[in-house]
Amino acid sequence: MDTHGNGTGAQALRPHAEDAFAHELKALAAADDRPRPPRWNLSPWAVATYLLGGTLPDGTAVTPKYVGPRRIVEVAVSTLATDRALLLLGVPGTAKTWVSEHLAAAVSGDSTLLVQGTAGTPEEAVRYGWDYARLLARGPGREALVPSPVMRAMAEGATVRVEELTRIPADVQDSLITILSEKTLPIPELGQEVQAVRGFNLIATANDRDRGVNDLSSALRRRFNTVVLPLPATADAEVDIVARRVDQLGRALDLPPAPDALAEIRRVVTVFRELREGVTGDGRTKVKTPSGTLSTAEAISVVTHGLALAAHFGDGVLRPSDVAAGILGAVVRDPASDRVVWQEYLEAVVRERDGWQDFYRACREVAP
Repeated sequence: MDTHGNGTGAQALRPHAEDAFAHELKALAAADDRPRPPRWNLSPWAVATYLLGGTLPDGTAVTPKYVGPRRIVEVAVSTLATDRALLLLGVPGTAKTWVSEHLAAAVSGDSTLLVQGTAGTPEEAVRYGWDYARLLARGPGREALVPSPVMRAMAEGATVRVEELTRIPADVQDSLITILSEKTLPIPELGQEVQAVRGFNLIATANDRDRGVNDLSSALRRRFNTVVLPLPATADAEVDIVARRVDQLGRALDLPPAPDALAEIRRVVTVFRELREGVTGDGRTKVKTPSGTLSTAEAISVVTHGLALAAHFGDGVLRPSDVAAGILGAVVRDPASDRVVWQEYLEAVVRERDGWQDFYRACREVAP
């Protein structure tokens, strides 16, 4: 069913969360007998269950969307149940966008009210714009006004998402202050205003490596409750996250399941964690860290690409040769410094590690 108006009837390459997990949301709504805030599709308990996973009384398995501390999800959900906006903060690859999308899907049933932050995001993306053909033909009026996703969410009592808030110019950021503090969006050209309907709230994400790009003003930061999403605490947790997302992406791309892929996933995660943390897993050897983030999201991308190679140009089994080039691309971002880091890691750690000889040879073959 074409729920968001693309009009094609074709299967979406990446369905919105509310479409991809519609059966889980429907089952949760049916089993949910707890109080729901105004215009919420689910109670806070059911939203948290949707994010964290569980089994419902009717046997429906709710898959985890976020693998991490439960309290983080509970704080995020309870924030949205108040009149305070939510800021998800973390390094790249900590699932900020993923969590914000699923929160909006569970709360409002619509994750598409979205402002994508960039250095060129205009004020109209946060407030409103004008249909200039109608404006010239009929003069200023509500019919000539083009509402932003924020204005639509205010009018509908829904959840709106603002991605990469700190990449938005500071003067555009500050247009959110009145919206978040007064819950009102003035339209001075018409002498009118839009007042937020109960149920309205805003989820913003920000990369804490972008500090100094467009830092939030203290006035705007006070309007948010900030929740920091950490990197996975353990290798096992990160392997679980990568395996789950790779499985979902593989099914969406019609890639055949790869037998025994978990061993190679664990190897990719191990490499990323050791280079990220500057020490081997056993704590015995210090290693240099590259300039990139080597996030969980990048590990997911490397493994998914490896599965595509194995499926289309191999025998379907994920092997070191399928992930070696992807790892090289993720690690060596600065050709001068990162290449040295990678070569030292290969020779000092990978070459000496039992059972990693095939991986070492595959990495040497693709090394520049």
